[in-house]
Amino acid sequence: MRKRTRGHDLAALRRLNTTVVLRALHRRSPQTLAELAAGTGLSRPTVDAALEELTAQGWVTEADAGERVRGRPARRFRFRGESGYVLGADIGLHKMVLLLTDLGGNVIAAERADVDPELGGGPRLALLQDGLDAFLDAHTVRRDLVLARCVGVPGVVDASGHITSVVVPEWSGVDLGRLLADGESGHTLVENDVNLAVLAERWQGAATLAGDVVCVLTGHRVACSITIGGQLHRGGRGGAGELGLLPLLGMDSAHEALAWKDGLRDGESEVAALARAADAEDPRALDAIADFADRITPGIAALALALDPELVVLTGGATPLGAHLVPLLEERLRPLTLHVPRIALSSLGERGVALGAVRKALDRVEEELLADPVG
Repeated sequence: MRKRTRGHDLAALRRLNTTVVLRALHRRSPQTLAELAAGTGLSRPTVDAALEELTAQGWVTEADAGERVRGRPARRFRFRGESGYVLGADIGLHKMVLLLTDLGGNVIAAERADVDPELGGGPRLALLQDGLDAFLDAHTVRRDLVLARCVGVPGVVDASGHITSVVVPEWSGVDLGRLLADGESGHTLVENDVNLAVLAERWQGAATLAGDVVCVLTGHRVACSITIGGQLHRGGRGGAGELGLLPLLGMDSAHEALAWKDGLRDGESEVAALARAADAEDPRALDAIADFADRITPGIAALALALDPELVVLTGGATPLGAHLVPLLEERLRPLTLHVPRIALSSLGERGVALGAVRKALDRVEEELLADPVG
């Protein structure tokens, strides 16, 4: 019994050491054996054995020779980001954005398609499923190498993955993740789109150095999300920050102020035309943006008073209006709040939600698949 217990303990220790080395390479690649030993606190023979195991598993490979040590090139090892993929999707009211990345978060492929806003729940789900299949087929990606996928949806998503949606009513109560996972390998996650938007801002956008953040998704609808101490705050049922659902605050009708038909050019959106008119100091366009600011200010003020965030990020379709919108919001927030937080515009464009989906999918891979890679 004692020998079996000891053998079990040694195997567990080897797995732990291997995981430590893998995580070190995942955080920074390439590294030499000496760097890994110093960084992890493990002995060189232990690191060497872990690298051999990880190489056999396909997680690690030897990189090009680096600087010379005592006349011999130092062997360097890197995490194989190409050993798998994750898929991020944004199925909004008017568009679908798909992103394929490797395990290092490098974008391999991207696609955008318009969506009929009147499309019902069933056809919208079919559009998403067919779109994901065609996207992977077009880039010849093996399904078993997609280790996780995450889909951003307009609507509250609870901890079990069920949607409560007023945007696509037929999706209310639907376990979209289960439907999408049918027959697929890897993890399938579903998350509220504005929650994913703030994850993207924390990862690659305007909020990389901020902990307490309010993200405001603007455009055809207005919704909010929150990070506290750098962590997404979803609330007990996934509805934290959903002030756009409260008619008294006016966010639910704010998009009406952005309707702009004058002088539309071929292929130009109403918001782009409105921004162009405002840049030309068209008084009607400036009034429209002021109206939009009036409608979203109460909700932002409520979150500012509740959370005292260091940063508010504006993302979504209305960001082209930012040069005009930000000063108006600052002016309107001043008499309503104790402190006006810094307001920044997202630079991620239409990929913001899909990038957040990629980040959430990568987090799941790191948490579960990298936790015990050889166990």
